[in-house]
Amino acid sequence: MHLELVNTRRKSVHIAYVANYMNEHTNTASIDEHPRAGSQMTGADTVIQVLADEGVDTVFGYSGGAILPIYDAVFRYNDHNKRNDGSAAMPLIVPANEQGAGFMAAGYSRASGKVGVAMVTSGPGATNTVTPVRDSMADSIPLVVICGQVPTAAIGTDAFQEAPVSAIMGAVAKHVFLVTDPELLEDTMRSAFELARTGRPGPVVVDIPKDVQNWQGSFKGRGALPLHGYRRRLAAVTENKLDDDACERFFTMLAEADRPLIYAGGGVISANATKAMRRVANEYGIPVTTTLMALGASDTQHPLALHMLGMHGVASANYAVEDCDFLIAIGARFDDRVAGNPSQFSPRAKNIAQFDVDSAEIGKVKRVNWHHVGMLATDLTDILAFGRRIKFKKTFDAWHEEIAELKSEYCLNYDRNSDLIQPYAIIEEINKHSRGEAIISTGVGQHQMWAAQYFDFREPRLWLTSGSMGTMGFGLPAAIGAQFARPDRVVIDIDGDASIRMNIGELETATTYGQPVKVIVLNNYGDGMVRQWQKLYFEGRMSGSDKSLHAKDFVKAAEADGFKFAQRLENKDDIPKVIREFMDFKGPAFLEVVIDRDAGVYPMVGPGQSYENMITGDFIKSRSKPDDEAPGPSEMF
Repeated sequence: MHLELVNTRRKSVHIAYVANYMNEHTNTASIDEHPRAGSQMTGADTVIQVLADEGVDTVFGYSGGAILPIYDAVFRYNDHNKRNDGSAAMPLIVPANEQGAGFMAAGYSRASGKVGVAMVTSGPGATNTVTPVRDSMADSIPLVVICGQVPTAAIGTDAFQEAPVSAIMGAVAKHVFLVTDPELLEDTMRSAFELARTGRPGPVVVDIPKDVQNWQGSFKGRGALPLHGYRRRLAAVTENKLDDDACERFFTMLAEADRPLIYAGGGVISANATKAMRRVANEYGIPVTTTLMALGASDTQHPLALHMLGMHGVASANYAVEDCDFLIAIGARFDDRVAGNPSQFSPRAKNIAQFDVDSAEIGKVKRVNWHHVGMLATDLTDILAFGRRIKFKKTFDAWHEEIAELKSEYCLNYDRNSDLIQPYAIIEEINKHSRGEAIISTGVGQHQMWAAQYFDFREPRLWLTSGSMGTMGFGLPAAIGAQFARPDRVVIDIDGDASIRMNIGELETATTYGQPVKVIVLNNYGDGMVRQWQKLYFEGRMSGSDKSLHAKDFVKAAEADGFKFAQRLENKDDIPKVIREFMDFKGPAFLEVVIDRDAGVYPMVGPGQSYENMITGDFIKSRSKPDDEAPGPSEMF
């Protein structure tokens, strides 16, 4: 059986689905008939046809016995359907392991805004995806993970490669489906995409027994599961528009403020509300600081952009949060890495407003004076329209001058005279080439924070990192997924020697598929962030964090995996030349940089501390201590 390629994003079908989220039953008269409606298909072919209908153009996964029927359907689909250049219409990208597949799908989703798709086998294949599923749930990333499962009759018998996927994934995913009725497979697959992308996005897992994959039946070409409760909740959010009274209260608070500040979270990017937020900020001259997950929501080169706030946020941003008198939280949740001490967070704010799509986030950590739960792009557009209607005018010139002074006085800095290579200098040099337009992916650790601090981001979806979960090993596979999503962009993985070890097998995946990702390992011979905490809080006892005795030769590993450009940078004077060659290389490129082992991440706000207690280190000015005061013992390595 061949599967014909159809227009997977037919406008009438898409509009019908959106219109019917709130309906109990689908209005079939409003939907064009699917060209393959009524065809006899196996369950496996049904899965692939729904993927095509949903616009899926890349699948990441690792095979195994319980998923083979669907893998065979992918092969046959691609054998019959070709792109204009002769390549497969839905390429199946095979990583080194299933965790890599999950993170590639997540990187694809984060870079494109589309639903990422991973496809794995049962048992260990499914359990290997638990971490990327939880990671995506924590960062609100839309994924559909398709798992093979043992035949229905064998479930619960401890069959070979059986795992209780529903029980395991139910705690970490937005939703899990175990398909035991093959008649519901088609509806379930469409509903999985609906759930993944709507409301607060997240990962949805579909567990499909092998007999359901082999079942044959009639393809309907339409339909979804009832999901009445979910659609009612979604309707309540989408239909909850700002009324004039709420808008008036918002502008009353803005009128009373002298130092308003927008605190933007990752929800701004998830909701594709960046443009609306920028319009509001520009219209009224409100400075913007972003969380780690929202880098790029505000152009970091804009005069009123304060870059990142939080535990390792830029000092000027954290001081602005301390000084502001009206805090406007948009798609942000006051998490512990931003509001370590909630009672002392934004202490001078007379009013706090919160926009979010999830009612559970309102007042969860920090009490607010004004809030609205709705669709961010619509709500911000409505706020702007109301302000224009009432001709709201107020200037914040004095606040703008203070912001400029904060950015100048408390800017990032480091030991520029050291003979050792400083990681900050590496990122500054790369930034000269990328100019805020490259996609930057990271692992987790010190290198992640240095990248967040020192790179510029002109647009959203250029910054890919594991925020809430902080998952080491994220950077490389996410970069590969992003390169598939955005072949027009330079994609750079900034990684650490410890973090890249977690999924170093994916180096071969990059070269196998000819993806021109650029991989940098900032090697400080150990778990740098763990060591920083051990120095600060555990009297320098380096328990399990020193890897200086390990014998890994990263350059040889990269060469063995097919990297034609694989170099080690050890001399400070060679930085400009080597970085230029690395950035100009056309294919996959690998660079190991041996950095100062004692380089730290500053500023740093200790866990549970307020910004008033921010440690700025030896080279960033702090307004909490005089210039001539020596650093305290907690600041010295």
